[in-house]
Amino acid sequence: MAELINPAPVVHQRKETRRRPERQQADGEEREPIDALEVFEHIRDITDPEHPYTLEQLSVVSEEAIQVDDAAGSVRVQFMPTVEHCSMATLIGLCIRVKLLRALPPRFKTDILLAPGSHASEAAVNKQLADKERVAAALENPNLLQMVDRCLGSSL
Repeated sequence: MAELINPAPVVHQRKETRRRPERQQADGEEREPIDALEVFEHIRDITDPEHPYTLEQLSVVSEEAIQVDDAAGSVRVQFMPTVEHCSMATLIGLCIRVKLLRALPPRFKTDILLAPGSHASEAAVNKQLADKERVAAALENPNLLQMVDRCLGSSL
């Protein structure tokens, strides 16, 4: 077994979310806007690649680090690895990207980024996560796709 990057992560309790009450749609209104809480609900239960904990439990993702512009169709998620030298950061970002690709309407453009100052190779990881060709190539790799699907298993 490989040595863990962070053998003793701090584990937090799952937070209660305050889902807004269902509202009646006005005439002519086709859909309810997507907000940061909804995006957080999609990604909070992704399992960490190294530990049996969720990204929320490890404080890798939070509702506060998500920005949504529903009208413009954009979502920006900043995540924070548990250690600044985390070699799983790219895989975690890929899991977040895949989950949102599967969960959000195709009109949304998603930006997945490391929180500023949270990783020793922040620029390189962000560049990889923003490169559509690299993401597509990664998802064609059966072993990598299996790892992503394993991390997403509990959040499906």
